[in-house]
Amino acid sequence: MEVKRALVLIPARYASSRFPGKPLAQIQGKSMIQRVYENCSKAQGFAPSNFKLELEVAVVTDDDRIEKHVKEFGNVVRVDDDVTSGTLRIELAYKRYFSKDNFDYVVNVQGDEPLLTGEELTRLLEFHYAADYDITTVVRSMSGFDTEFKDPNKVKAIYSPVTGACHFFTRAAVPHDRDDHELKEWFLHIGVYSYKTQALIDYCESPETYYEKVEKLEQLRAIEHGLSIGAIQTQATLMGVDTPEDLKILEGVLSETK
Repeated sequence: MEVKRALVLIPARYASSRFPGKPLAQIQGKSMIQRVYENCSKAQGFAPSNFKLELEVAVVTDDDRIEKHVKEFGNVVRVDDDVTSGTLRIELAYKRYFSKDNFDYVVNVQGDEPLLTGEELTRLLEFHYAADYDITTVVRSMSGFDTEFKDPNKVKAIYSPVTGACHFFTRAAVPHDRDDHELKEWFLHIGVYSYKTQALIDYCESPETYYEKVEKLEQLRAIEHGLSIGAIQTQATLMGVDTPEDLKILEGVLSETK
């Protein structure tokens, strides 16, 4: 059986304009960053049938408080450089600490996604293995066309359910129903990425692009430079935490799922 090695890197910074100290925020007695770390670590337990998955997980931080906390339960590496995105931060972490370890995939999981499960992460890696895209990510089919569809903070993927390919990402309310046939669905982008290791390096060494700058969506750089992106669909309840108010909603979701 073929062995594939995946490195899951979780960027976690203390500074946040809307929620300082977010990775250390307590959620029912456990920090958010510990929840994310432990969920990712479970991916290896959902053994794929077509290949053996070897997994390593590490938090990437620039903060002493987060580093000290993560050392209590897992692996952490420091990247103190002033970079513009989490992707650039994990690429630096990969090059400095893990580049000699022959990983096939580097997975970027945001430190504020405590509902992402190991099972969903395994599905993403299985898809990446089978479909052979440079980058894979996650989308969710949505049927409402009011608040979220029009919200520029909700990123829409121009995604083909037939092929699994992502052709574009936008903050705009897309697709547009020109003939008013009543749209049936649109696809919300969930910001989890699995990169082939060379694709991560190629992406980070490429210059910023026009649509990336306009939309403020870094995944558009990959598309504009010719890297292929595919996605799996999820029906799981996922929720990024941006504010203390989001934390209260999340605790309610966790209470309902117990």
